[in-house]
Amino acid sequence: MAFNDLPAHVWPCSAARQEDGVVTIAGVPLPEIAEEYGTPVMVVDEDDFRSRCRDMAAAFGAPENVHYASKAFLTRMIARWVDEEGLALDIASENELRIALAANFPPERITVHGNNKSESFLTLCAESGVGHVVIDSHQELAELNDVCGRLGTNQEVFVRVKPGVDAHTHEFVATSHEDQKFGFSIANGAAMVAMVRCFSSPVIDLVGVHSHIGSQIFDTGGFEVAARRTMKLLAQFQQATGHVLPELDLGGGFGIAYTCQDTPSTPSQLAHDLTEIVELEARARNLSVPHLSIEPGRAIVGPTTLALYTVGTVKPVDLDGGAQRVYVSVDGGMSDN
Repeated sequence: MAFNDLPAHVWPCSAARQEDGVVTIAGVPLPEIAEEYGTPVMVVDEDDFRSRCRDMAAAFGAPENVHYASKAFLTRMIARWVDEEGLALDIASENELRIALAANFPPERITVHGNNKSESFLTLCAESGVGHVVIDSHQELAELNDVCGRLGTNQEVFVRVKPGVDAHTHEFVATSHEDQKFGFSIANGAAMVAMVRCFSSPVIDLVGVHSHIGSQIFDTGGFEVAARRTMKLLAQFQQATGHVLPELDLGGGFGIAYTCQDTPSTPSQLAHDLTEIVELEARARNLSVPHLSIEPGRAIVGPTTLALYTVGTVKPVDLDGGAQRVYVSVDGGMSDN
């Protein structure tokens, strides 16, 4: 018999602890998984994963408005689940793109990220017909322009911008301030220059801007500031070129619970807050409301998945004052988790 003493917002929804202490996921005891597959092994609750995909899709109006950020965790099976739930897919490396294509994920629903895309990567993007490439540098823009010209193809793109937002997260996962490797600065005009260069290309189709302010963010205030600044940029671009950009991607980075004290926002609350500020800014600037998309990765897969290890060495360490600490070693580490 099992009893539910495991917090659902930290563990997969089907997780339960039996009276003998054994934890089960979807009714399967974890020791049985370890015995069959060895450890370390990643255990994913499929029903929970799919449910979170549907919750995000319902909150943001349609599945295609939600792009699963595959850098959080990607296998061919997960790519198939994302496809079957109707979500789009974000990839951030050539290998992730190859995994998605091997799973027969529709390339037109793939958005390609990354700040160091090689020529071979960009060629694969153009040849496979991905939906969007997110332009991250002038060098990349020139290379994609050459690739598309050589192949005789056109490519829809977003320009990634830095709105200069304090995301209230750890400095190593903040990605919207000025001194970091992603995107073009709005403040110094680099974003506008990149957008005009895309707009001027005969083989590049600029459809919108992309902003990502960081990871593991609980406060939506940073997203609101990013939305205001990106909407102002859209208005300035329209004034300069007479062209309306129809898309706005506000990225992901939505926080999840790692402890019982963490209180992440619900998909419906995120959707309400982000949609409201975009609509308000559109009205204030006499703009059409752009099509809004978001990129949850960790927020979908994190709570549904766990890393299962086997305990090895157990080492008691005597401390000053007679205290003792016990170090428990497992057969995995940061590279797995």
